[in-house]
Amino acid sequence: MTTPSVPSGVFGVDIGGSGIKGAPVDLDRGALAEPRHKVLTPHPASPEAVVAAVREVVEHFEHRGPVGLTFPGVVVDGHTRTAANVDQGWLGLDAEGLFREALDSPAVLLNDADAAGLAEAAHGAGRDQGGVMLVLTFGTGIGSALFVDGALVPNTELGHLELRGKDAERRASAGARERHQLTWAEWAVRVDEYLDLVERLFSPQLVIIGGGVSRKHEKFLPLLKERSARVVPAELRNDAGIVGAAMAAAKYSR
Repeated sequence: MTTPSVPSGVFGVDIGGSGIKGAPVDLDRGALAEPRHKVLTPHPASPEAVVAAVREVVEHFEHRGPVGLTFPGVVVDGHTRTAANVDQGWLGLDAEGLFREALDSPAVLLNDADAAGLAEAAHGAGRDQGGVMLVLTFGTGIGSALFVDGALVPNTELGHLELRGKDAERRASAGARERHQLTWAEWAVRVDEYLDLVERLFSPQLVIIGGGVSRKHEKFLPLLKERSARVVPAELRNDAGIVGAAMAAAKYSR
């Protein structure tokens, strides 16, 4: 009986507000080496519950080796500094150390949108892009990865910019579209409003739209107004976070 993973390879796990998904990754191709395995994010998303769910995803592949993990918040030196869409028990936690101990493997933790951005910059729609590039992930919230001439500015968390008196993601995320039962056209108006805001602040040449909603980009991207920045869908779609996490973990296998 063959196992579904390469034990000595690298593995990526993407922790989101609604789902936790992971897979071994082929870093040469920037693609999943096996179909991903996904479990629902526990609610409440306490550290203990999320760690158990991550362990389930990794053990599904019988993986032994480095693991990269994303987190929906600010991550500094492996510590989780914010926790907008997960339990407040994550605040100030040495989460990287917690995962390393629980998985008994080398582990590295980074912001979820930063991971997706790294993957898109290396293998997707942002290849060879100079100047200012923004990768925006629309899901439960809005994640952001800002690049200047290919260099990542980590932990920007632009979904928490103020828009109409509240966090922008409360109005323009894919989660907001579902909560308010908006049509694609109605949601596109809100996305345009958010893009106006980030364009004023950063003047990007390229904006890449990722996250789960990127699978349906044909339903809303054509509805957005023309702007100075090119706005394109993520090529890696919702696998970008897994690939970027594995890229970050690759330093352990060198």
